[in-house]
Formats: sequence, C-alpha cells, structure tokens
Amino acid sequence: MGINFLLLFLTAMAAGLLVFFSPVFREKYFKLVLVFAGSYLFSVTILHILPELFSTGFSNTRMGLYILLGFLLQQVLEFWSSGVEHGHIHKHTSETSKGVFTLMLGLFIHAFLEGTLLSHGNVMGAETGEALAHTHSNKTVLLGIIMHKGPAAFALAAVLSASLSKKWTIILLTLFALASPLGMFSSAFFIENGLLSKEGIGILYGLVTGGFLHISTTIFFESSPHHKFQLNKLLVTFLAAGLALISEYLI
Repeated sequence: MGINFLLLFLTAMAAGLLVFFSPVFREKYFKLVLVFAGSYLFSVTILHILPELFSTGFSNTRMGLYILLGFLLQQVLEFWSSGVEHGHIHKHTSETSKGVFTLMLGLFIHAFLEGTLLSHGNVMGAETGEALAHTHSNKTVLLGIIMHKGPAAFALAAVLSASLSKKWTIILLTLFALASPLGMFSSAFFIENGLLSKEGIGILYGLVTGGFLHISTTIFFESSPHHKFQLNKLLVTFLAAGLALISEYLI
C-alpha cells in the first residue's frame, strides 16, 4: 500500500508541476491524453470494477442505485470544481477565495473517494472468502486512477497559477495529491477495524464507480463537441481500451 501511496502522490505532483515548466501548452496533445485516460478508465470500470461489485454478495438492485447516486454526486461535485477533474482549464474559477475553496472542496472529495476503491481487493476477498481481486486486477484499477489524476492535476495547477502565487499553487496541489492516498488509507483502516459495514462498503464503492462512469463518459462527449470524425482520437480510444483488455485478461 505504501507503493500505491507514492505512485498516487508523485503522479499528481509531477503532472501539476509541469505547468511551471511548460509555458507553451499544446491543447491538442492534452486532449489526446485526456481521451486516452478516459477510455482506459471507462474500460476498466466496465471490464473489472462493475463485474466484481455485482459478484460479491451485494444486493444487485441496491448496487445499481448506489452507482446511479455516484453518477449524480459527481455532477454536483463538478459544479464546485468546474470540471477540472476531467481536464477543464477555466482560469476564472480561481479569481476569488470562495472560488478556490469550492474548487478544492469538489476536487478533494472526488479524489478522496476514488482512493477508497484501492482497498477493495482485501474487502472483496474477506466478504466472499475468496481472493477475488488478483494482483493484476488491483494494478489495473490503480493504473486507471493514475492516468486520470495526471491530467486533473495539470488542469488544477493551470487554474490556480492563473491567479495565485507559485507557493500557494504548490501548497494546494500537494493537498490534492494527498487526497487519494488518504482515501485509500482511511477506507482500509475503517474496513480492517470493522468500523464500516458491508452495506457501507457497497455504498462507498458504488458511489466511486458511478463517479468513474460520469468522468470517463464526459471526457468522450467533450472531446468531440461537434460530433466530427477524428481518426487520432478514435485510435487513442481503441489503444487505451486494448491496454485495459490486456491488463485485465492477459497479464
């Protein structure tokens, strides 16, 4: 779990700090990175997370409800964050202290919740008596979150640096980078000490899964706002989906 902490933290910090070393920002390439990350996250959710959630003894009807609520919750969080978690760079968001607070609140809650999913392997095995989450599967989910966090951290740093000092941008970036690791450790602590019931676990993971579906599909829709055919985006989408398939079934 310590390695996961470092990977999550360092990915967000490195991606965010790139803002200070990349004064010439190529939007086209950033969008392709977003599309790749969105496609991989969506594929992992469909291929791995959803089947595992519905095969671990949770009520299928209720799990569907939790996923829907997670989808809707992410919509609410994006009203605060202005969509920074899926690559939106709106410089006006950070012009006031209130704007910075709501931005960071929305992003922190989102990142904290997604980190909780990384403790799901031990939980699923404990609930069913089987080792349902293999090492490769856990790495698949971790890779999906890392791919998502990189562009989000870059977008966050770009937004903050437009109106805040470099010092405060780095401080808030560090807070964001810590959110997912804190979510991972917190959920593991509550679960291992019996402070979170099976129903609570189901609600938590359903909410996160719904958030993943919202973010990944939003990236798809926004990457082609005029519904024009773009070969490079199509190829990147298939490449990411292929990588998810390989990591899930062949590695």
